[in-house]
Amino acid sequence: MADRLESEEVEQEAQWRTAGDRIQTLLDASAASGAVAHERAEQLVREVTDLYGAGLERMMRLAVSANPELAEAFTDDQLVASLLLVHNLHPHGVERRVSDALDSVRPYLGSHGGDVHLIEVADGPDGSIVRLQFSGSCKTCPSSSVTLELAVEDAIRAAAPEVESIEVIAAEQPKSASVISPESLMNRLHTNGANGHSKPVWHEVPDVAGLAPGEVGGFRVDGITVLACRVGEDLFAYRDRCGNCGESLAGAALHKVMRSNQPVLRCPRCRAHFDVVHAGRCVDRAGDSEVHLEPIPLLERNGVLSMALAPEEPPARRANAPQGVS
Repeated sequence: MADRLESEEVEQEAQWRTAGDRIQTLLDASAASGAVAHERAEQLVREVTDLYGAGLERMMRLAVSANPELAEAFTDDQLVASLLLVHNLHPHGVERRVSDALDSVRPYLGSHGGDVHLIEVADGPDGSIVRLQFSGSCKTCPSSSVTLELAVEDAIRAAAPEVESIEVIAAEQPKSASVISPESLMNRLHTNGANGHSKPVWHEVPDVAGLAPGEVGGFRVDGITVLACRVGEDLFAYRDRCGNCGESLAGAALHKVMRSNQPVLRCPRCRAHFDVVHAGRCVDRAGDSEVHLEPIPLLERNGVLSMALAPEEPPARRANAPQGVS
């Protein structure tokens, strides 16, 4: 009985998460009947939204006045919280919501050797401006910067849609190749399209959550093969391509490196070892950031495990991978 109720709840969550898209599709379809029909359809949606918004505001006021603790219960429910944001009724200010969003992804950033700090939330001409500062060391590839940015930006946009822009404040850093470049963290996705690359899109992957500790599995997501593994309670995902030999990682397994006792993924073909916890860097080539796996953001969004993928690059654009790890 409990399992059936939980399954129904998951289905309902999935239905409401896509309600906005269905409404927009209907509005677009109404345009086929002419400008007047489309305008009336939009007006109808506004009237219904305003009506339910007014009712929600009264319900919030009555409920919270009777039991102030209900405010936190409402914000903890993702569907209710999203409706409160739509109607500007969320009890938490933008700074609190941004801070909570950063806390939600901080463990993920830590797995990539970095951290993020909220410097301030300032008023801008068209909304709030969030200023951040990144820190930490990360002996990984530039693609790790995209992974970090995507996780941070997505979390902030979801929690505080009124945010106009996100800026990174550069910190004093020692001159070392192992330090994350703050400038690179928040500019790579913004230039996508200019160089022929597509911006990543989030895809729900609930099956990945079923991996057992120490298990490695391959999954097809939007036509792309990805490799995922669970280390303890944490899940990590990478593209199915060895950073050393360029071949598929099918059949790869987790091993322990004696000198560090850290779990590594070993390519079954060239036997290169990659640190899955720290952005897939190759542990056989110390200091060589060019040899790495391609990390994929893997986070829980709207209560469902999801990963962000961009379309595969044409083979001609891929750099030749180094060889020779034994």
